[in-house]
Amino acid sequence: MTLPIYVVDAFTSKLFGGNPAAVCPLNEWLDDALMQRLAAENNLSETAFFVKEGEGFHLRWFTPEYEIDLCGHATLASSFIIFNQLNYASDTIKFNTKSGELVVTRKGDLIELNFPSRIPQECEAPEELLKGIDIQPSKVLKSRDYFLVYDDEAAIKQIVPDFNHWNKLDVVGVIVTAASKEVDFVSRFFVPNSVIGEDPVSGSAHCNLIPYWAKELNKTTLTAKQLSAREGELFCESKGDRVTMAGKAVLYSKGEFYI
Repeated sequence: MTLPIYVVDAFTSKLFGGNPAAVCPLNEWLDDALMQRLAAENNLSETAFFVKEGEGFHLRWFTPEYEIDLCGHATLASSFIIFNQLNYASDTIKFNTKSGELVVTRKGDLIELNFPSRIPQECEAPEELLKGIDIQPSKVLKSRDYFLVYDDEAAIKQIVPDFNHWNKLDVVGVIVTAASKEVDFVSRFFVPNSVIGEDPVSGSAHCNLIPYWAKELNKTTLTAKQLSAREGELFCESKGDRVTMAGKAVLYSKGEFYI
């Protein structure tokens, strides 16, 4: 059996920028173990699988090691393929996911994701979190992920985590962030206990970042950059218990896999 596969660079207008995701449209679900093996073989931070479901799609995301509950860049990548490769006529897509219904809207050359807001709360920093970072934050918060706030945006690029310590943390990721002069805020997203290490651009991290910086900066519309080596650009809005983040995408490759 052969099935189509695409690789899309998300949250960027430039090839080799943003965050690459594999996208696998399916007519029906494969066995979970097989989808996990395909994600491991792709060896990208996420592989997205989706199946047509009524007027929308059922969407799932797999890292090389496990299925995840929410992924922004692979949702944007999947939407890009649906809009541009699968002859989808509407400008709105509804996805059924582990995080509930997610609505995606095409707005010119931007694709806007409507995601749940995840407001981080101040917490006591575990010893291994602080031992694992070479530049200490001014504030530590947590939602699904640890959320480290810095006073100087230059520090965000300089951070080098020690995963010997961070791999002892029981979280999906660690977000580091600061206010910015060029945009409203910058960030990076690290993934302990994973082959990924650093996720180039994370939509799920921005579910935390957007409500935090909207409150701190007293504004609801924000621009953001993720300062990984590939970099990514996001156009964001805080809407109470929801957030939107919009970005561009570029098709890197398309082909088939054989199973």
